[in-house]
Amino acid sequence: MAQNQSPNTQNSSDEIDLGQLFQLIGKGFNSLFRVLLKIFLYLKNNIYILIGLVILGLAIGYGLNKIISKKLKTEVIVKPQMESKNYLYDVISEIQSNILAKDTLFFNSIGINEIDFTGLEITINRVLTESSTERDLQFLELLQSFENTDAIADIVRAELQNKSSFNHRITFFYKNVEKGSDFANRIMSYINSNKYFDGLLRVYRSNATNRIEQNKVLLNQVDEIIKNYTNTLASKNESSLGERIILDNQEQVNIADLFEYKNLLIRDIETKKIELEERTNPVSLINFGKSQQVQKSFFAKKIFLVPSILLGMFFTFSLLRYLNKKSKQLH
Repeated sequence: MAQNQSPNTQNSSDEIDLGQLFQLIGKGFNSLFRVLLKIFLYLKNNIYILIGLVILGLAIGYGLNKIISKKLKTEVIVKPQMESKNYLYDVISEIQSNILAKDTLFFNSIGINEIDFTGLEITINRVLTESSTERDLQFLELLQSFENTDAIADIVRAELQNKSSFNHRITFFYKNVEKGSDFANRIMSYINSNKYFDGLLRVYRSNATNRIEQNKVLLNQVDEIIKNYTNTLASKNESSLGERIILDNQEQVNIADLFEYKNLLIRDIETKKIELEERTNPVSLINFGKSQQVQKSFFAKKIFLVPSILLGMFFTFSLLRYLNKKSKQLH
């Protein structure tokens, strides 16, 4: 008998558990409905007050936008040359510190006699490219696959130098358009007036120019060797000369290596010409932007910020009043 009653007892217990579960779910929905109903009634009872606060806030925000001058900015894209990145960041930090201190003597010393410190600020950040971090990791993984040789050390050194010359964005914030633009121009001139880097650039440009001239001489010599080889091959009408030529009292030279050397000289000349074009200042100017208004987020705009504050204050006051009422009922 006990064995026959056991399944019936189990089924009855399961039915009770399911019944309790459905009751809990029903109570939960009822509680949620009551909360939503109270919120609806609260909004319905205060709808005119809320609309009035929104209209008042929009009017105040619109008025403030007209009265308060808007913040402007100028963005300058630069590229440090001759490992001048640390210098660039240090000088920007120095200028910002003098702005905060309102040090007119410092700015007078660099040729800025009339300066308006209202809203004035200068910042600098690296211009990040998409997936630059991923490419850096791939490059490092590639280097790890090679043996530790002098050639790899040269590659790493060159790469580190290249990393220091990423593009950077200098941003000038100000309120006065004319004074702000003039301030940005004079600051860029001041940054590029460093005597140490000016000296390095002169030496580098002189070396690069000499390198180009020497490569041109070598290129002419290689062309002459290849020309003589071609003439000799044509005059003898022999294909048996092979891929090597013999210079006077010299070892055999592979003609394919000569062409490769010629291409190397051409690429080196092209690279040096580009570097001479880029490296005219310690910090190369890539783009000097125009004055533009600082774009704020949706809720940071005064016309939307003021209504949000008024509504927040009203809801806070209503909550405090409700809590005070409940506390009196408890007592």
